[in-house]
Amino acid sequence: MISAYCICGTGPAGRYPRQVLIVSIGDLLLDIAIVPEGPLQPDDDSPAAITIGGGGQAANFCAWTAALGEPVRLVTRVGDDESGRRLVADLESRGVEVRAVWAAEPTGAIAVFVGPDGRRAMATQRGASVGLSPNDLDDAWFRDVRLLHVPGYSLFVEPIASATRSAIRVVREAGGMIAVDLSSAAGLRAYGPSRMAYVLARLKPELLFATEAEADTLAVPLESLAQVPVLKLGAAGCRVFGHIIPAPEVKALDPTGAGDAFAAAFCVSWLRGAQPVEAAEKAVQYASQSVLLVGARPS
Repeated sequence: MISAYCICGTGPAGRYPRQVLIVSIGDLLLDIAIVPEGPLQPDDDSPAAITIGGGGQAANFCAWTAALGEPVRLVTRVGDDESGRRLVADLESRGVEVRAVWAAEPTGAIAVFVGPDGRRAMATQRGASVGLSPNDLDDAWFRDVRLLHVPGYSLFVEPIASATRSAIRVVREAGGMIAVDLSSAAGLRAYGPSRMAYVLARLKPELLFATEAEADTLAVPLESLAQVPVLKLGAAGCRVFGHIIPAPEVKALDPTGAGDAFAAAFCVSWLRGAQPVEAAEKAVQYASQSVLLVGARPS
């Protein structure tokens, strides 16, 4: 699978000298976080804290993984525009190896509105990312990894879903593991819950992450779909095999990216030999620290 596009990160040997253990395939987007100081005023100005940075679940997962000191690679498709170039450069500066397919379509963006209770509303334009196809991929990007992180977003629509299945096949043939994050209850409803349950039953992921809303939408016991199912409970922590791991009480500024921080810490701990409950404890602590920051990534 060789791409006809220009690939970022194929420069001189030694640019990425460390063996990569974790790869994620999916979105790299521009993230616009808006935290109003009070209720929004219709047809008028409303003071707010507004930050612009990198987003996209796969990219956020990689940023949090790199912050934990783990070698990590992102495989993505972005627009050949200023936003795309800045986003790739930012991730590389954080220690993430980026294999970016440059596309004619614009780089996507997501606007996140954070309410006074910490709940979020998101408006997303995925842009170039969904156009990633099997022909864009190089098998070598996936043969050396121990774990492939797959956001549900990368399974919901074509052609990125076909590219993701191709990546999964290479990782499985090389003896690697799969971690799936269901990403979005709305995305699951649009895709079809029973259809996704069938996909997961065939993939047999070692790790499966879901929020309560996602698990309820799927309507199939997570335990029947993965070796280690992890239910994310937001500010309440998480549940693994019936064990509730509570989160410490913190004054959250912005929960954007907390789920990605959680998944990153769990996957890293799991690969380092932690048992599921121990990995969940570390993931909850890491995610609790992430909500003290504004934006989807470590500062």
